[in-house]
Amino acid sequence: MESITKNRQSLDTLRAMVARAYGPDQVPSGTREWVHELGHGWFNVAYRLRLRDGYQAVLKVAPPAGVEVLTYERRAMATELAALSLISTGTGVPVPRVDFADSSGELVDADWFMMPFVDADNYGIIRSSLSACEQDKLDVAVGAVTREVNALTGAAFGPLAGPGVPTWRQCFLGLVDDVLGDGERRSVELDYAAIRSLVAAHAGCLDEVTSPRLVEWDLWPSNVLVRDGRIVCVIDHERAFYGDPLMEAGFVATQLPAFGDPTAFVRGYGKAGFTDDEKARRRLYNLHLTLTMVVEAVYRGHTDGRQEQWARARLAEAVAAL
Repeated sequence: MESITKNRQSLDTLRAMVARAYGPDQVPSGTREWVHELGHGWFNVAYRLRLRDGYQAVLKVAPPAGVEVLTYERRAMATELAALSLISTGTGVPVPRVDFADSSGELVDADWFMMPFVDADNYGIIRSSLSACEQDKLDVAVGAVTREVNALTGAAFGPLAGPGVPTWRQCFLGLVDDVLGDGERRSVELDYAAIRSLVAAHAGCLDEVTSPRLVEWDLWPSNVLVRDGRIVCVIDHERAFYGDPLMEAGFVATQLPAFGDPTAFVRGYGKAGFTDDEKARRRLYNLHLTLTMVVEAVYRGHTDGRQEQWARARLAEAVAAL
């Protein structure tokens, strides 16, 4: 997926990054056959690299320093590294090992890190080619993995690195305000006053959430790697925060059918049903999600308007549901 946030690097810079991460003896000697850009991501640029001894690594580079990102995306790579540490030490969920991380700004104008390449299929890409039974099994597994991540707790609501806030209402309203502020800054066409009023009118349901839980928020099938019918790795953790697990991607379709059938995910998560307050919170979360999708289309510099049009249609549905 094309985006102005992708911080592509020259071959000389990539060689310097390999040397710093793995040593000069591992720098490949060829021209371009050792590097391949992984193009499915929306935010960071990622490269698959074959080192001199045959070891395969993945390099992720954060957006260029001069490219404006959404408020919640600032220091996203630091968030991802923190999430990887929490998940790898606190759960059995398979996530990439970090081989090397660099935030010095000496080689490139952004944070970057290296991890092993995982030889597996992207579930989001192959899902439609699988049988209904295979999809059901993997969707159940994604639900179970999500629940395991959500079992991790924090001291406050908000960013993994802090500073957090004591209540979920304060945190979530801040998330909405951030996105609205991002939209206003870039003159995205939205009814800002109406959205703020709508969120405020339904904010009471947020007070039921009192335990800050680790939320991935981006655990879609496209961030799940599978092999032989099993999940072998969960990737892209840069949007993680401490909040309400009902914000997870797998629950979106319980209120917005355009996102698919959530039945197997919910079953795998182990949730038997939803209270009225939970349904109300999920409607708020869908408003926030679709609002973010509309605003980020401008920040990504997409020239194809189809994604924004689709997001605006979903935002209209989310508003109508409230």
